[in-house]
Amino acid sequence: MRYLPLDDDDRAKMRDRIGVKHIDELFTDIPPSARLDNGLAGLPNHASEQSVERHFSKLAAQNVSAGSASFFCGAGAYRHHVPASVDHLIQRSEFLTAYTPYQPEIAQGTLQTLFEFQTQVAQITGMGVANASMYDGSTACAEAVLMAARITKRNTCLLASGLHPHYSAATQTLTHTLGVKTTALPPGIGRDAELIKRIDADTACIVVQSPNVFGEVVDLEPLAAAAHAQGALLIAVNTEVVSLGLLKSPGEMGADIVAAEGQSIGNALNFGGPYVGLLACRDERKFIRQAPGRFAGQTVDADGKRGFVLTLSTREQHIRREKATSNICTNSGLCTLAFTIHLALLGDKGLRHLAMLNHQKACALADQLGAIPGVTLLTPTFFNEFTLRLPANATEVIEKLAAKGILGGVPAARLFGPGVMDDLLIIAATETNTEQDMNDFSTALAEILS
Repeated sequence: MRYLPLDDDDRAKMRDRIGVKHIDELFTDIPPSARLDNGLAGLPNHASEQSVERHFSKLAAQNVSAGSASFFCGAGAYRHHVPASVDHLIQRSEFLTAYTPYQPEIAQGTLQTLFEFQTQVAQITGMGVANASMYDGSTACAEAVLMAARITKRNTCLLASGLHPHYSAATQTLTHTLGVKTTALPPGIGRDAELIKRIDADTACIVVQSPNVFGEVVDLEPLAAAAHAQGALLIAVNTEVVSLGLLKSPGEMGADIVAAEGQSIGNALNFGGPYVGLLACRDERKFIRQAPGRFAGQTVDADGKRGFVLTLSTREQHIRREKATSNICTNSGLCTLAFTIHLALLGDKGLRHLAMLNHQKACALADQLGAIPGVTLLTPTFFNEFTLRLPANATEVIEKLAAKGILGGVPAARLFGPGVMDDLLIIAATETNTEQDMNDFSTALAEILS
């Protein structure tokens, strides 16, 4: 699609209107040291459309798609089977062309799907209410921390050692500009209980992920009790929502707010996005009023017929800017629809069955890989993801596996930086992995390590 609406005369009129003679005057606030004098080094100033297409096609051909290899990567983004019916339904014109319902009363279909989505999220997380989605899991986590600070009127937050580093970074990026102090515990396995020692009367919330970035399932109940004893809130993070079909829900374990990534249901990997953030909380006025984003509500019209409306749209476009709880301008509409359709197809029994398949696959793979000499399983309790300690550099092992057509997981060093846990490998197994995939992985890893 090309959208080039302005010609030179149009630009001249715009410059005259705002009082500048040249477009460069618009960039005077950028210090000279930050400007590029000779363009981007190594890139041509122009090229034909055909040559650009060929160049980018060659670059794209270097990618290895998740479906073309034995795939065992996770760490926050998971390959699951998405039924063809999901893609078929979301591409219907009435769904595909609909955008944010700024005039909600004329978008009843959109609002109804959001209402159904909210209901599903509240049910699987065990919480009282859920909003109409966030951009992704990491920004949902950050917004949950700000929400907790508003509720408790405190400004310190503790991030667990098992929180995904991308979630930690996104949270710290957003919160530090708004005066909320965050302390991230050093990364490690089996160290979430250390949070309890750090909670005090100034703590607004603790943020705990389960299953965490290493795949470890965390018991949230003692953490919730410790937080509540000090008047703090527990924010439970989940990056693999399929696990909620098998594990005790965060709400049952005392979570006050849940921030999660919903990509696993209805949404493919898509090279990293778009995804769909989930946010749910306790069904209490002080929580709902401070929740970011917006909610779709159910009501009746003048004739008594069921209808849907946007309610509690506490964002800057609806109320005074200083009263807004967030600047979330929209929700991940098409991704929420895919989530809702897929979960509706699965149903309660189907979600439990899918979760069990994932756990069984991961257990079988962990047993195989853990039997290789020199390999140690570090996460005795896990859902569909676990961490191994290898007798070699995990990044180098991954490269050798890739050469054999196996995408064998995510080195911890890729998430936490080189020099930190260089021998740790995070591996995920889902219902898409066959017995042959796992046998090939085990054989290849044993050959490489030998």
